[in-house]
Amino acid sequence: MQALDAKDLGRALCIITGASRGFGRTTALQISELVKPKSVLVLAARNAEALQTLQAELAASKAGKAGVIVEYVVADLGVKEGVESVVKAVKLHSSEDFDHLILVNNAGSLGALRYAKTLTDMAEVTSYMAFNLSSAVCLTAGVLEAFPRREGLRRTVVNVSSRCALEPFQSWGLYCSGKAARDMMFKVLAVESPDLRVVNYSPGPLDTGMQLEARTLTEDDSLRNTFADMFSKGKLLTCEASCAKLTTLLLKDEYTSGAHVDFYDV
Repeated sequence: MQALDAKDLGRALCIITGASRGFGRTTALQISELVKPKSVLVLAARNAEALQTLQAELAASKAGKAGVIVEYVVADLGVKEGVESVVKAVKLHSSEDFDHLILVNNAGSLGALRYAKTLTDMAEVTSYMAFNLSSAVCLTAGVLEAFPRREGLRRTVVNVSSRCALEPFQSWGLYCSGKAARDMMFKVLAVESPDLRVVNYSPGPLDTGMQLEARTLTEDDSLRNTFADMFSKGKLLTCEASCAKLTTLLLKDEYTSGAHVDFYDV
């Protein structure tokens, strides 16, 4: 695999899910600085107001003034219509001459932070998996279908993963299962399509609203206290620091496609 220039990500069409806050928002801000003019960012999330604010911020930024275009789609990726609306927005650009397609599957949720033996409601589990697994699978397939393999087009797929994809966390059965399944799906994708660049990036323990949920709602006392201790001792990572590692990965383009890469390994 020939490494990229390491200066920019080319004239890109970049799709980022869960872009309204946290790691997704930071990813949009940092990638906007690394793509060439006439690149397009398609940002998807459920919060319309937050997306509008981010679009305005990017439009006023150096990247926006240089010609990077920012669009957003208000979508609930937990339902078929939400996924289809994002794919539709992407297809509108299918005739444009991009040299890099980047899809960042970032959207996700913690779900019920209860012990696995209490997960008796099939509708609850199904709804969780629809948002956290099925949407990423179907959105990725739809985007790749809209931008099939062609000469001169790099295609990169990022799955925002977690240490929980590799290790069991007590009372986090839904989250661990969803992340593990996503990792395996993208590993399969990498094997099936050697022309793609696929990475499962684990961003580390981030100081976000999701981490606040973790240290207040986790049923397992030991795990909940661990998260609270990390917060009180300043051991959580900023989204900016973690995203910088992700962009370094994308710029260097030296990872094994399909690999699980942790923040601390970059």
